[in-house]
Amino acid sequence: MACNSCTTAKDGQPKGCKSNGTCGTDNCNKLTVFDWLANMSLPNGQEPFKGVEVRYKNGRKLYYKNTENLALSIGDIVATQAKTGHDIGMVTLTGELVRVQMKRKKINIEDAENVLKIYRKASQKDIDIWSKSREKEEPMKVKARQFAIDLNLKMKISDIEYQGDGSKATFYYTAEERVDFRELIKVFAREFRTRIEMRQVGFRQEAARLGGIGSCGRELCCSTWLTDFRSVSTSAARYQQLSLNPLKLAGQCGKLKCCLNYELDAYQDALKSFPKKEIKLYTEKGAAVCQKTDIFKGLMWYAYEGEWMNWHIITTEQANEIIAINKKKQKVASLEEYASEHLEDTKTEFENVVGQDSLTRFDNPKSKKKRKNNRNRNKNRNKNRNQKQNAKKN
Repeated sequence: MACNSCTTAKDGQPKGCKSNGTCGTDNCNKLTVFDWLANMSLPNGQEPFKGVEVRYKNGRKLYYKNTENLALSIGDIVATQAKTGHDIGMVTLTGELVRVQMKRKKINIEDAENVLKIYRKASQKDIDIWSKSREKEEPMKVKARQFAIDLNLKMKISDIEYQGDGSKATFYYTAEERVDFRELIKVFAREFRTRIEMRQVGFRQEAARLGGIGSCGRELCCSTWLTDFRSVSTSAARYQQLSLNPLKLAGQCGKLKCCLNYELDAYQDALKSFPKKEIKLYTEKGAAVCQKTDIFKGLMWYAYEGEWMNWHIITTEQANEIIAINKKKQKVASLEEYASEHLEDTKTEFENVVGQDSLTRFDNPKSKKKRKNNRNRNKNRNKNRNQKQNAKKN
C-alpha cells in the first residue's frame, strides 16, 4: 500500500515521498527493525508473544497487546486503541523481538495503563478516513503558524499529526521559553473544528521529524536510524582536536552534532597513552611545554619556555620516558636528541602520472618578452576595432 503523498511509477515502485520517507507506509521504511527470528519456530508448548510494534507518522512507535489473537504480519494496517477513539498505524514488528524491544525501553506488557490493545485490521473505510485526515495536515500547518504569529507567540509549529479516526489533531511545537497558548487553542478549535493537543518537542526531535541532508551529504541520522538522543558537549570536540567553531559543529537543529560522539570512545582510548599537556618536560636547556599532539601518528610537539617559535617533535613513548626521568629529579640533556629522529623532508616532487600539468606552473613569473608581445597584440586588436567602427559610421 502507498499513501497519497507518494508518487508511484507504472511498475509500482515509488518515485518519491513528500513526507521525507516518514509517511508510515510500506514504501517508507523508516527505523524498521530487521526481524531475524522470523524463520525460526518456537519451542514446543511455548505460545507466541502477544506484543506488537506499530509505527505512526514520522517514525513514532508504540507497543500494543494482541488480545484478539489476530494473524498479523509486518506491513498490516491496524486500528489501535487510543485514549479517545482509535488510531490507525502500520505493524512493523511481531514475535519475540517485540519482547526484546519492550524490555530495552522498559515497558511492561502487563501494565494496562501504558500498553493498549489492537482492535482489528483496518477496513477500507478506516483507511479512507485516515487518508483524508492526513491530507488536511499540510494546509492546517500553514494556517496554524500564521495564527501563532498573529498572537505574537514565540513558538514554532513544526508538524501536525491527525489521529486515525480524525477526532484529534496533535500540534508539535518548539519554543525556547514557556509559552501561554490558551488563546491559541481556542483559535485552533474554532477554526479546525476538532480536538486539539499541544505537545512540545526539543530541537533535536524537531529535526528528526522534518528530516534533511547533513553536511556529510547523507540524510540526517536522527531522521533515519538514530532513536536515542545523547547529550553532546564541547569536550567531545576538544578530545578530537576539532576547532570550536559553532557554525561547523552545530547541526540543523542548532545543537552540537550527534556524530561527535560516534568516535569519541576511540579517541579517549588513544589518548590514554599520551601524557597530559599540563606536564612540563625539564631539560638542561630549560622546561618544555606541549604545543600540539597528533593522535594518529602518536607524536607531540614541545617548545622551550621563551623559545615559542621553535617546536621539537617527539613520540609519546619518548615523552613518557622523559617524564619518568624527571620524577627521579633528573634532567635530560635536550629535546633535540630525541627530535632529530623525526625530522622529515617535506619537499615532494610532483609526479605526472595521468598527463596532468605541473602544480607549480603558475609560480614562475612570465618573461618580459611575452608581456610585451601580449600588449602589442592587444593594441593592434583595439586599432582594428576602432577602424571598423569608423568605417561603419562613414
